[in-house]
Amino acid sequence: MNRHPTASLEIPSLSRRRLLTAATALPLAGCSARTLNALVPSSTFRFEGGIAYGEDPRHRLDVYRPLADVAGAPLAVFFYGGSWTRGDRADYRFVGEALASAGIVTVVADYRLSPQVRWREILDDCARATRWSVDAVQRLGASPSRVFLMGHSAGAYNAAMLALDARWLGAHGVQHRSLAGWVGIAGPYDFLPITDPEVQVAFDWPNTPPDSQPVAHADATAPRTLLLAAREDNLVNPQRNSEALARDLQRAGRPVRLQVLDGVNHVTLIASMATPLRMLAPVRDEVTGFLRA
Repeated sequence: MNRHPTASLEIPSLSRRRLLTAATALPLAGCSARTLNALVPSSTFRFEGGIAYGEDPRHRLDVYRPLADVAGAPLAVFFYGGSWTRGDRADYRFVGEALASAGIVTVVADYRLSPQVRWREILDDCARATRWSVDAVQRLGASPSRVFLMGHSAGAYNAAMLALDARWLGAHGVQHRSLAGWVGIAGPYDFLPITDPEVQVAFDWPNTPPDSQPVAHADATAPRTLLLAAREDNLVNPQRNSEALARDLQRAGRPVRLQVLDGVNHVTLIASMATPLRMLAPVRDEVTGFLRA
């Protein structure tokens, strides 16, 4: 991992405006994400990387563990975004650190991407990674009754579908109702018709079935839910997606917490989990509080 030799000295003197400007430009990919990850303290977690959960080269995951095993610790399986066409688990080291340093065992999983595969295969990959995590939960020092799914953007869609639609985890012998809960950060949960060309390919538009949408599965079997969104999100509309899904889950009688945050956008919402950016929004506090409740 590349490290910026002076970044740790510069961070304390940065104003909130400068941090927000820098984070807004952060694509969470390639060099910029590596620069952000270079600010992640390596002394706050234990790391196991490149673990195979399947046969494809993209079937790999990383595990971030607290420094000390704590009986009954939660385990979170995190899926990243990227319009289902891009992304790499190494770019989300800052998420693993944010959770592991708070006592939460964290799995960050790669999955196959479009156009190599389509949405069904993507969800199956995420279900396979979840199956691996369920099987390994005790070895990793976590509780079998405290397994959570979590994702940002397209990854929040993946987490939502696994948590709400029994087909995906059920195909791998896991009951979605056995999850302790799930966390969606700036997720798309109701996005038909599809206008983005990349997403059209990933979802076989215009032959995308209505049951591909998480809102179609907001029923009484849903686990506990935390939905976080940025009020000024120009990529994923928070009213149509997070707010609407929260209402549907509430009508179904399921426990759900919704927080629509000011001062951040689609990217800075997840970036605010990183050590130098946590003053932008209380995302880490919201997530860790939910996972440890």
